[in-house]
Amino acid sequence: MNQFKEAAARAAAQQLRDGMIVGLGSGTTAALAVAAIGMRVKDGLKIIGIPTSEKTAAQARLLDIPLSTLEENPSIDVTIDGADEIETASLNLSKGGGGNLLREKIVAFASSRMIIVADESKLVVQLGSRAVAVEVIAFGWKTTAKRLEQIGARPTLRLSAQGQAFITDDGNYILDCAFGPIESVGLLQGKLDSVVGVVEHGLFVGIAQQVFLGGSAGVRVLNLEQKN
Repeated sequence: MNQFKEAAARAAAQQLRDGMIVGLGSGTTAALAVAAIGMRVKDGLKIIGIPTSEKTAAQARLLDIPLSTLEENPSIDVTIDGADEIETASLNLSKGGGGNLLREKIVAFASSRMIIVADESKLVVQLGSRAVAVEVIAFGWKTTAKRLEQIGARPTLRLSAQGQAFITDDGNYILDCAFGPIESVGLLQGKLDSVVGVVEHGLFVGIAQQVFLGGSAGVRVLNLEQKN
């Protein structure tokens, strides 16, 4: 599937223009987009990137992509990122597989436009086939997990490759919460927002405007207004 994602990443990178402030997403697919952006910078594109993780920042520096911060540039023209699931009818997203959902959402909300890069396997009729990533304060995380169970979640503490609790760039834990098919993403979003101890969650509702989707027939573009 990587060649499909790479094609979608290259197509998305072509949307950038000189002078733009660009949010740089995190995760394996976003890394392909950052690489494609790096090629455009090498060819003379003049942008400033706002990375959503320390790993993305390191990659961008290697590619000589100029970087800044939200403090210096609080308004972003466009963010390019990946997604774990994309709901076909709404372009609502589930994100957080890479563990950077908090910074990704902050950057997304600061952006005038959000572009998602993915392959066709990420399209779903209804979100929920994968667990929803929920970032929680490390202190008292087990009590937070119990509160999540009370709203229908089956939470599992995410572990690192070393078998320890995975720690985000902001020092938090992630609970991967299985809900099954999510009938109302907006309703679940509201419930998650109300749980004490939850910092942020991976439901991105009404944020993405465009998806560049790679597949065997090439790259197709889904727009929020007209999905075809």
